[in-house]
Amino acid sequence: MLDHCSISHKGGIVLWSRSFTPEAAQLATSAASPVNSLIREALIEGRTADERYEKDGYAVKWTFVNDLELIFVVAYQRILQLTYVDDLLTALKALFVKCFEPFIAAFVASLHAMNTVKNKAFEVALWDFGKAFDGWDRAFDKLLRGFEEKAAQDRKSRLRTTTRPAIEELGTPPSDDQSTTPTIAVDASQDEQQIARNVQALKNRLRGRGGRRGGRGGRAGASERESHPNSDSETPMKSKKAKTQRKWGDEAPTESDMASLDFSVDKPDAAINDLGSHDLQSLVDQASLGTRTRDGLYEVKDWEFSQGKDKRTDNLLAGALKPLDRNASSSTSSLGPLGSLFSRLTGSKVLTEADLKPVLEGMKQHLMKKNVAMEIADKVCENVGENLVGRKVGGFQTTSAAVHLALSTSLTRILTPKTSTDLLLSIRNKLSSPLPSTQRRVPYSIAFVGVNGVGKSTNLSKVCFWLIQNGLRVLIAACDTFRSGAVEQLRVHVRNLSMLGVDGATNSKGRVELFERGYGKDAAGIAREAIGYAQENDFDVVLIDTAGRMQDNEPLMRALAKLVAVNSPDKIIFVGEALVGNEAVDQLTKFDRALRDFSSASGKSRGIDGMLVTKWDTVDDKVGAALSMTYVTGQPIIFVGCGQTYTDLRQLRVANVVQAILKD
Repeated sequence: MLDHCSISHKGGIVLWSRSFTPEAAQLATSAASPVNSLIREALIEGRTADERYEKDGYAVKWTFVNDLELIFVVAYQRILQLTYVDDLLTALKALFVKCFEPFIAAFVASLHAMNTVKNKAFEVALWDFGKAFDGWDRAFDKLLRGFEEKAAQDRKSRLRTTTRPAIEELGTPPSDDQSTTPTIAVDASQDEQQIARNVQALKNRLRGRGGRRGGRGGRAGASERESHPNSDSETPMKSKKAKTQRKWGDEAPTESDMASLDFSVDKPDAAINDLGSHDLQSLVDQASLGTRTRDGLYEVKDWEFSQGKDKRTDNLLAGALKPLDRNASSSTSSLGPLGSLFSRLTGSKVLTEADLKPVLEGMKQHLMKKNVAMEIADKVCENVGENLVGRKVGGFQTTSAAVHLALSTSLTRILTPKTSTDLLLSIRNKLSSPLPSTQRRVPYSIAFVGVNGVGKSTNLSKVCFWLIQNGLRVLIAACDTFRSGAVEQLRVHVRNLSMLGVDGATNSKGRVELFERGYGKDAAGIAREAIGYAQENDFDVVLIDTAGRMQDNEPLMRALAKLVAVNSPDKIIFVGEALVGNEAVDQLTKFDRALRDFSSASGKSRGIDGMLVTKWDTVDDKVGAALSMTYVTGQPIIFVGCGQTYTDLRQLRVANVVQAILKD
């Protein structure tokens, strides 16, 4: 049984809808309805092209009529196996278009003629959909009833065909004197002694399963050793050779050598200043330093993928393609490989799936060459194809522009942040919020999570440098209590950042500190203590460094979710590499799902709030990982790391990423 069915215009105008249950009617009017979520993610954000969308126990299927800009949506409970939904959508679309195509075409033309939103709203109010669609309810009921009756007959026929052979295969029922307890089949030719040995062996085997070691190696093995006292297991073990101390040189290190190699404790300022080999200039790249705004805020630079003169896609990104000479031989080559694909679509016609199939396949290969995950490339191309099928185009220029613009629009829509990426604004808003006089200000906390070896600690220190430049006091919580050297690595970063100061000057000691409790401790407890310490000592921001873990390790993911649930950080930033393709989707999906599933016990589930992509300078224009990560979560990429100094942090601009992806 269906729960909801609707026919809408792509502009958001509902032409007709039907809810079959009171719960579905109430849900359809709420902002969190599955249909609204589908429209938001499939149309506005362009993040799904699957044939089925699931949310809150409902399954939603849909289809388009692009030339009339219509969306047909059907929603039903996910637990139900409604096999006729696809056929119903096809028949529903064909019947509605056949009955009301002139009316819908006139309505769409009137919308396009209106320029302002106010005029559009006024124009929509003039159209009487109830009168125009008079009789559609009866036609829809008849159509739906036919599919439901056919599905019921199919179920009955399948039930008859499956139950008849099962009944025939049933033999005579067991007699009442048959015991239900397991018995041991015994050959009559065996003597009593053989039977006793078999029973004893079975008892030993069953007793061995209950041993602490499990399997057959427990008590059974002990009984065998008792029956064979002269076995090899009774021979005394050879004494192990004593472990000798390894010598690293001819002479033992002196006390001065040990002091110079000891990084486990903070040294006095004089000792730090005497380190002649410590080059402060190597920690800051002056060419990559950010800029100061009029308000004195320090902003990191924007990432630009190319310094060359290749501007072939500038007009595309600006939304205005230059006219192409269809007779010129260079018109197709000027667009590169993608242009040769688009040149197959020539003439004035209505685009079909067969026309677009080779073009979309070439587009998919191009995206995968740019390091976009294969699954994401498939969905992006499907989304572009759905928006182009049924459109009328004429001439090479129009077709090329339509396909180019559809791909560019889809990529821009996916990459455009749905939430604010201004992390500094979020921090200042929380720190400036009014509090009672008896309550201390709670610092802004950011947790950095990710797999092993992606550069969480290094890029955490870059973010710390950016925060220090904006006059904030930062406390770094060393919650990686597993990896050897993790605490010492953060201690070195804190020492360096303390010497760099604001704008690379010296003496910023006191703006950054390290909070650590050693190794082998509970990370959630250390983070809680760090936030409490920061609150008592007037720190502005707490950066929580977590241990790297693989996305399939459930115990470690539960521990990470515990840290999130206990401390409720303001931001959870996933740190991933720009080098990965399909692996980025798997990592991010499982991290986000694990955090939401395992932290929901506290009453509010948390997922990934943003991404920081590292090693960005190693991929040139193959920036598909940014598209894959944003597509999976719908969350923005806040920063990218692109070097080895504290200033090597960049912001992403959507136009630059789209330009890099479309670049041939």
